[in-house]
Amino acid sequence: MSREEEKRLAGEAAAELVEAGMRVGLGTGSTVSYLLRALARRRPNAVYVASSPRTEHEARALGLATEKFENIDELDLAIDGADQISPEGWLVKGAGGAHTREKIIAAASRRFVVIVDSSKFVDVLHSPVPVELQSFGIKTTLRQLAPTELREGDTSPDGGLLADYLGPIGVYQELAQWLCATPGVVEHGLFPPSLVTEIVSGTGKTVVRTMTGGTR
Repeated sequence: MSREEEKRLAGEAAAELVEAGMRVGLGTGSTVSYLLRALARRRPNAVYVASSPRTEHEARALGLATEKFENIDELDLAIDGADQISPEGWLVKGAGGAHTREKIIAAASRRFVVIVDSSKFVDVLHSPVPVELQSFGIKTTLRQLAPTELREGDTSPDGGLLADYLGPIGVYQELAQWLCATPGVVEHGLFPPSLVTEIVSGTGKTVVRTMTGGTR
């Protein structure tokens, strides 16, 4: 089974979780694209908040109703992909540059469901870890975060500079705290297990659902 087929299985399975009346956060990425297509076929009477202009454009093109997050204070469900998943449930996200919005959406949701293909599971998280940075004092911030490299000409949906931390990860919680404490860092791509409610993965020809500790 190809990775694309596994992504499709995960996306279609997650689409079944969306019910009429829900307010749903939508992530960004190739697996989310399969979710959007499945939602367009099902047409549940739900309202969606997109984490990026790319997702918003794709959702609207498929006929899904999107709202600005400024108009909604809480979400019933958020569905998004991941770049890496550790055995403990830590995620690395942000290859698409929308991890700040994705983390805000995840934290605002009663349930956060992660959809992936089987290649995203790793024994140990590894760099790069995406970060969004303020442009003000960027050289100082990069010096403090070394080794971190800017993505050439790439910005977040809100105009922040995108970069990748390339050093050792070590203890996930310690790295997350260090990144958060560094002035100039808007957000980083380490997502703790406490944010995640469920992982839906396409594995071969089947869908595997894993409940995590992130019930809220």
